[in-house]
Amino acid sequence: MAAVEGESDAFDAIVMAETRFHGEGYQDGYAEGVQAGVVEGRQHGIQQGARIGSEIGSYLGFALTWQQLLQKTSDEKCSKKIKVLEQLIEMIQNFPLEDPVYDKLQDDLEKIRGRFKQICSLLHIPSDLRQGSERISFSF
Repeated sequence: MAAVEGESDAFDAIVMAETRFHGEGYQDGYAEGVQAGVVEGRQHGIQQGARIGSEIGSYLGFALTWQQLLQKTSDEKCSKKIKVLEQLIEMIQNFPLEDPVYDKLQDDLEKIRGRFKQICSLLHIPSDLRQGSERISFSF
């Protein structure tokens, strides 16, 4: 009987090897997938952050430049334009560039884009925002 029991253990080891190797392979693959996901997620986050930062910076430079140009004139029509520019500048300055988990990021970004389009309309400047090759270009 001892020989039968030893053969049974060897047979079970062979049969269970497939299950064991499958489980080990799954665990190894899962660990590699998690690591690859973290790396890919970080790269995507860096790209999106750079894109948003570039866009916000472009709006801020645009607004500050026009604010300086319009402050030199004392025209009544310019006061409304200056007010909208100041609102845009304030929105940009309050935009949390350092908070990657800010839950209203997309909403605030859309508000900034809307205010930018509003000031472009007031200034009679087309706000052609074409996103190509990770740049935003203004058409004047």
